[in-house]
Amino acid sequence: NVLEEVKRLAASGYQEVVLTGIHLSSYGIDCGESLLHLIQMVHQVEGIRRIRLCSLEPRIVTETFAEELAKMEKICPHFHLSLQSGCTATLKRMNRRYTAQEYREKCEILRKYYPAPALTTDVITGFPGETEEEFEESRSFVDSIHFYETHIFPYSKREGTKAAVMPDQLPEQIKKERSRVLIALGQERQREYMEQFLGKKKEVLFEEQQKIQGQTYWTGHTMEYLKVAVISEENLENKRVMVQLQNIIGQDLILAE
Repeated sequence: NVLEEVKRLAASGYQEVVLTGIHLSSYGIDCGESLLHLIQMVHQVEGIRRIRLCSLEPRIVTETFAEELAKMEKICPHFHLSLQSGCTATLKRMNRRYTAQEYREKCEILRKYYPAPALTTDVITGFPGETEEEFEESRSFVDSIHFYETHIFPYSKREGTKAAVMPDQLPEQIKKERSRVLIALGQERQREYMEQFLGKKKEVLFEEQQKIQGQTYWTGHTMEYLKVAVISEENLENKRVMVQLQNIIGQDLILAE
């Protein structure tokens, strides 16, 4: 079914597909298949130029997995690995089946096979029982990984979950303040990641026109998912163009020519 859909998209002119799902890393365990094999099959579809993976569980990142991905030129070096907390004690209360150190090792594996992968993640602040020391451990860990993007969420109760009835629920003010700290850190790291590409030539798949500060630009994304804007009278929709990245405007946009 996946391959049929990808082939239909390719026939309609789509060049990039995103493989995504609530439990993407578990694909195939019920029928003897694997996500890696599916990716390899999608990679063979003519017309598809980019394959992006969305929301991988850390456990799927092994030496073999990363090595095989690196052999496929269509794979975007953009990996979203769910973290939730950089503190192992908090991860244990969340019932996450990995430690902060194991998560770090997965990031190191990806960086072994890709020179500058865009690593993105999700982090929850103020999970029940999170002390100041645990939050600082999480903040320090997030800082050390150098993510391209961090999506920060203050913990919110969800009725029917174990966490909703855990002791030591934190006040909203503390959860929001901790989120503010991590959001600011995330913005620093995002700019740091983007700056390393300035002056370099990258392929951009252009998608649409946008007005930015009164000027009309064509905008699209690199394989790392950097958002890029150029001025062009040519229709660039769905075209892959090599451009030189010039400077950053706003929080997440690079101007190019």
